[in-house]
Amino acid sequence: MEKQAVNLINLYNDKGKQHGYWESYWDNGQLSFKGSYLNGEMHGYWESYFYNGQLYYKGSYLNGEMHGYWEYYHSNGQLSLKGSYLNGEKHGYWESYWSNGQLDYKKTFDNGNEVKEITELTLEDIANKFGISVNNLKIKK
Repeated sequence: MEKQAVNLINLYNDKGKQHGYWESYWDNGQLSFKGSYLNGEMHGYWESYFYNGQLYYKGSYLNGEMHGYWEYYHSNGQLSLKGSYLNGEKHGYWESYWSNGQLDYKKTFDNGNEVKEITELTLEDIANKFGISVNNLKIKK
């Protein structure tokens, strides 16, 4: 019995949707991305690469949305950004770095919205949160 090679990448399901493990390559032969689809949606762990072969990002998808811990990189290989997604939205603690490796910023997100640190709150922020005017705030010492 003759053995035959089986294509285990870039497959489609019976409805013509991307399904299973996929890979794509740049015209220079470098890997562009690799990851899995589930019924046409990105699902599971993915990696993407720059044209020069350096890792661009790595992270997971859940039913087509970024979900869980992700890392992004500059084209020189230095870490650019790291943090977590929840159903496609930045969620939790994130850090950003310059291409020289120096820290740019640290931020916290709640379902895609940046959370202001307590040290950054103004009297206007507090008044707006409670739906009152600044003049009605009573501050105790």
